[in-house]
Amino acid sequence: MASVNVYLTFNGNCKEAFDFYKSVFGGEYPYIGTFGEMPPAEGNEIPEEDKNKIMHVSLPISKETVLMGSDTACEYASHFQAGNNFSISINAESKEEADKLFGGLSADGQVTMPMADTFWGAYFGMFTDKFGINWMVNYDDPAKMQQHP
Repeated sequence: MASVNVYLTFNGNCKEAFDFYKSVFGGEYPYIGTFGEMPPAEGNEIPEEDKNKIMHVSLPISKETVLMGSDTACEYASHFQAGNNFSISINAESKEEADKLFGGLSADGQVTMPMADTFWGAYFGMFTDKFGINWMVNYDDPAKMQQHP
């Protein structure tokens, strides 16, 4: 069965927000990374002003729940809108489940990133459903995750 978490998007203050959440919930970040740490992608150069922005951070806040987030960067920053700056993140237990959930929930919606293998070792995609809700679907393949801590 898939797990569901909230993914928050910020306009440059993700680290500040997550440090605040961490001060309230406690715990540690299993992962925090910046856009500048991403491997270069052809035709997709990260502007200097975005390199220190958070690409991804996760903070477990209970046994079942992980609060996740990132900053907006590049061309996506112009689409930032407070109040609509979150997604529902589903972590599937298999690639097949990820494809089924992505295909079902994105029907008649707008796919923003098709399901694909990522540089961080996950199978991942994003979309906005037909009701305007933002979703992320992720599958962490154990074999690939051993190669990418």
